[in-house]
Amino acid sequence: MLQYILKRFLISMVTLWIIVTITFILMVSIPGSPFNDERASNETVQANLEAHYNLDDPYHVQYLLYLKSVATLDFGPSIKQPNQTVNDLLGRGFPISFELGIVTIIVAVISGIVLGIISALRHNGIVDYLAMGLAVLGISIPNFILATLLIQELAVNAKIFPVATWSSPMHMVLPVLALATGPMAIIARLTRSTMIEVLTQDYIKMARAKGLSPWKITIKHALRNALMPIVTIMGTLLAGILTGTFVIEQIFAIPGMGKYFVESINQRDYPVIMGTTVFYSAFLIFMLFLVDIVYGILDPRIKLHKKGGE
Repeated sequence: MLQYILKRFLISMVTLWIIVTITFILMVSIPGSPFNDERASNETVQANLEAHYNLDDPYHVQYLLYLKSVATLDFGPSIKQPNQTVNDLLGRGFPISFELGIVTIIVAVISGIVLGIISALRHNGIVDYLAMGLAVLGISIPNFILATLLIQELAVNAKIFPVATWSSPMHMVLPVLALATGPMAIIARLTRSTMIEVLTQDYIKMARAKGLSPWKITIKHALRNALMPIVTIMGTLLAGILTGTFVIEQIFAIPGMGKYFVESINQRDYPVIMGTTVFYSAFLIFMLFLVDIVYGILDPRIKLHKKGGE
């Protein structure tokens, strides 16, 4: 197990280094300068600003400084907000984005599993058709379109929920629904198909023959094996949810990481762009690393490492 964990950790570090390098290459490849505005109205001012932020150094020097900032978790000051460091922006925006993401994941997983179990137990019934129809609809509608529909119908027309910002639990409902619907639909369909397969296995038939209650058979015996494919795709779902928060945060005017990331791109604020990219990449890689470990623990059939050269 330790060998497997070390191997996954090494792969994660190499992946992060590749992302860091690609991000740097993309930044230095963009033509122009972040100081092509009124603050740098002449060449002397622009040159001084570039020197202050080490943008006039050779690329290999900038790259080494960038790696140092990543290694020390100090991304320096923002170019467009000199009184704010990138770490300050991360500390202010990430908790909000994390709250949105974690609530979305909980809602998507719980509702998707429940919906999938109900569909499997009522296979080919009206409940099954309605649940899977809802799942197909959830997969088909992009979250930004669903967000717009939710705002129009439930916030503007019905006036049930507030339109935007992030100051109360009521403000969480619409963005969480917009983000969770797609993953929920995927989990529901996958849970349904695996539950139907699991419920036909011999050990389930044996449990029924012993007179165990349907509830105990479903939850204790069938659900654990049915959840294995869900754990497998959790990495992909996490990536989709975390990257999707950027768009949803912009639509609902949520002051999270998405706000700073989009603004930094529009303003060519290199430290903020690279800092948020590296931070989110590291967080996502860490979550994928945990998913791999959990999957290896839950499924003892997986060979975590080779023994004796096998």
